[in-house]
Amino acid sequence: MALKKLGKHRYGENHADIREELRRYCEQNGYPAEHFADAIGACGAKIFRLSLDDTEGAAVRTCVACADAHPIGDSADYLENAEIGECACPCGDEDLELSVGVALYEESEDVRRIYVRCRCVKCGLTAVYGDWKNEFNCYKELLARV
Repeated sequence: MALKKLGKHRYGENHADIREELRRYCEQNGYPAEHFADAIGACGAKIFRLSLDDTEGAAVRTCVACADAHPIGDSADYLENAEIGECACPCGDEDLELSVGVALYEESEDVRRIYVRCRCVKCGLTAVYGDWKNEFNCYKELLARV
């Protein structure tokens, strides 16, 4: 499905729509995401609650099905100083599908920027909930931690 624009927001029907919107956002930001990973819980579920501090560069996803909390990417290294805040869709719902994208330095596998993009399972709104500069040395390892 193609995303639908209503007002200033875009809405999608499935997880694939998150990446489409993430690509659009990254292009506008000047650091296009080149590689992506979708969050999947330890139990196989794909719906989470999200808490993050994009100033410190830390995010934690908590599985709605099994309550497993998992730092996203290298967030565990920054949680001690982070002021993690819970995220919610403007509609008020907190259940989200998550996808992470990374922009790399030119001719490198080193991460330059990380983007946390979500889709509300209730209303379908897709939005970037956090993005920050990241200096991780191997994007494949970072995305494996999503």
